[in-house]
Amino acid sequence: MTQEQWGALRQELLKTVGQNNFKTWIEPIEFFELADGVATFNVPTNFIGNYVSQNYGDLILHQMTRSGHAVQRIHFAVAANTPARPTAPAAETPAPTTAPASAENRELEMTGAPLDARFTFDSFVVGKPNELANAAARRVAEGGPVTFNPLFLYGGVGLGKTHLMHAIAWELQSQRPDLNVLYLSAEQFMYRFVQALRDRKMMDFKELFRSVDVLMVDDVQFIAGKDSTQEEFFHTFNALVDQNKQIIISADRAPGEIKDLEERIKSRLQCGLVVDLHPTDYELRLGILQSKVDSYRAQYPDLQLADGVLEFLAHRISTNVRVLEGALTRLFAFASLVGREITMELTQDCLSDVLRASERKISVEEIQRKVAEHYNIRLSDMIGPKRVRTFARPRQIAMYLCKQLTSRSLPEIGRRFGGRDHTTVMHGVKRVEELRTQDAQISDDLELLRRALEA
Repeated sequence: MTQEQWGALRQELLKTVGQNNFKTWIEPIEFFELADGVATFNVPTNFIGNYVSQNYGDLILHQMTRSGHAVQRIHFAVAANTPARPTAPAAETPAPTTAPASAENRELEMTGAPLDARFTFDSFVVGKPNELANAAARRVAEGGPVTFNPLFLYGGVGLGKTHLMHAIAWELQSQRPDLNVLYLSAEQFMYRFVQALRDRKMMDFKELFRSVDVLMVDDVQFIAGKDSTQEEFFHTFNALVDQNKQIIISADRAPGEIKDLEERIKSRLQCGLVVDLHPTDYELRLGILQSKVDSYRAQYPDLQLADGVLEFLAHRISTNVRVLEGALTRLFAFASLVGREITMELTQDCLSDVLRASERKISVEEIQRKVAEHYNIRLSDMIGPKRVRTFARPRQIAMYLCKQLTSRSLPEIGRRFGGRDHTTVMHGVKRVEELRTQDAQISDDLELLRRALEA
């Protein structure tokens, strides 16, 4: 097969795999030779060779045989390890180098994700569910000696993780402009890693990420299952810790509960301070609403707000702060447009869809977390395989509450408890029903947990 034929075949591959996949994975590979039924391709790295082999190898083989080439197997080799072809003409352009980036390019590459001007410590409303996270974030934002590394913030959607991450970055920029602070999402880290592999600039990538003073990675759960990205993240993490550089990480769950994350990374992430941002309580939600109203006064100076409206919203919209703030924004805008006071009646009319959607829906995950906290055991142990009574009884109680308080079927509940069979759930539910009439402590526990979940 000639280089021209490979070029034509590449165009067919482009139509099949799409522009983005083509640019990332097919464009970097180069046809080397076809001999004894084996088509050899040069690749920049083993990672790209393995990925293309697993995901596009059969497609390339099919396209080549369909074009009339006698190919039984495809082989990928790193270009530096492939012997030169005697008859091949000399390359007209030198291979890409891995020299360090220039100062100008370096500055461009160092740019992380944009920071939201609204997300500062001044605008972060502190309450009991987030006071530890706030205190830890403020300590790190001082930019002094590293006291815990990493700081790991985790919690569900709309509980303030990203707000605190941005607040730390803003504060560090203000108070310690001498520090090299890089904030980005896990997806951006992964994209830059793949891009560096494709462009043969891994030395630049390594130098870039190992030269920061403070590395901030948001939503780290997105690297789970990405083996090569995890490998590079692990080495970057170790290099920065060894240099006593600060690392701040956020995720939607605790390190030990992130599926498909390597054990050594979980262990590393747990060696610092791990802080849970709990679901908001009523007082915190009310405080957030009052803070928002104060910021709206300048924009809507003549708008009247009836007593009880904020309290009503803080009670009814309890799962997500973003939804709560969005509801208040819509309410003020609507009242301003129609020129009316914000009364309870107007609130219910204007926000009817939001209020319906925010009717209390208890999730299996929430029940599992509450039960684990109540019995002071790790969530991973409760849903894991261990059968000792310390974990088995809370597990059965959580299954019982899932059956009582959610609309999930028994097979669905079983899947959420480590992939257990629905008969196991049935047995657990039946056992708790028996125990609640015989054991006053279990009866009290069930009532306490039910009230906490329905609050």
